[in-house]
Formats: sequence, C-alpha cells, structure tokens
Amino acid sequence: MYPLILASTSPYRRALLERFGLPFETVRPGVGEEPVAGETSADRAMRLAVAKAQAVAARRPDAVVIGSDQVAAAGAAHAAAQAAKVLDKPGDAATCRAQLAMLSGTDARFYTACAVIGPPGGVRLVHLDTTTVFFRSLSPAEIDRYVEREKPFDCAGGFKAEGLGITLFESIESKDPTAIIGLPLIWLACALRRAGYALP
Repeated sequence: MYPLILASTSPYRRALLERFGLPFETVRPGVGEEPVAGETSADRAMRLAVAKAQAVAARRPDAVVIGSDQVAAAGAAHAAAQAAKVLDKPGDAATCRAQLAMLSGTDARFYTACAVIGPPGGVRLVHLDTTTVFFRSLSPAEIDRYVEREKPFDCAGGFKAEGLGITLFESIESKDPTAIIGLPLIWLACALRRAGYALP
C-alpha cells in the first residue's frame, strides 16, 4: 500500500483524518493562498485543494496525497458567489467579533474542496462540498462571550462548528457534517477505498 500523506498542517484536518485509523504523514504544502481576480469562492477552494495535493505529490511521487481547502463566504444564499464577502480566518478578537456581527441573522456558505492524487498513472479524484450555515440573531454580549470562551481566531468565519460555535446557529444544511470542520470524510472514505485502502 502506498504511503498516505495529508498535505496540510491543520490540527483540525489531522484530527478528522485520524478517525479512519490509517497511518499517515502530514506535510506542509507551501502553496500561496492569494485569491485570483474574478474567481468564485468555490473555484478558489478547488484550485487550492488541487494545488496543495500536487505540490506535495511532486515531492513524494511514491505516495497518495490528500489536499484540501475551505473558503467561506457571507450571504452567499442571497448574492452571486462572486459578490459574496469571503470570510477569512479572523486572526484576532476584534476581527472575530466583527465577522460574527456581520453574520448575525443571515447565512454563510462554506466551500470545502478535497483532492486525492496518487502515484503517476494512479488515482486523481476531486470533490467540492457546500455547507450552508444559518445564524440566529446574535447580541453583542453573546458574541463577546463566545469569542472570549472559544477564541476561534484560526477558523474561517470566526467560529468552531465542532465546539461552542454550534450555539450560534439556527440550522446547517450539509451532506457531510465533517466538511465544515475542514475535510469531507464521507467522500474521502470513498476516494481512499478507490485508491486501495481498506475502510472500514
């Protein structure tokens, strides 16, 4: 069986992939994530997921490589994807509070792309999952309490759906509950089975 590599140093993606019980390595892909003019949020996620997988596969042609990327956009259900504001990782408390205030009472879409690239002549699979999150109306005090307790500064949108962030929502529409955390495990399990891994 080929070595398995996750082209990411995200602790969230690593924890998700560990659910499969397969041995794997993590490698930093070293791919710039700058947006391309005119690119939709979905296209950006797909481009970066493939680029990350390809970057690591070029260095490790003996392995099967998983690349993934997520782009979040505010108000995507009510506006063209190109016009929707991209929600980057806030990085600090003030930006996090501002993002959550903007999302209060509205929605956001999370585009989670995944690519699996195998040895030359092997597997090449790509997938895009779209998750829509509907936020309830949030008071400034609720936002302050949430940001202080969870400090989700390294998460797109400024919240952790797998943690206390779940209390901020009215509902979530998704085909895969793991996609919003960063890796669509339902699709990935199928892709890895096609690549020859035994799951379960």
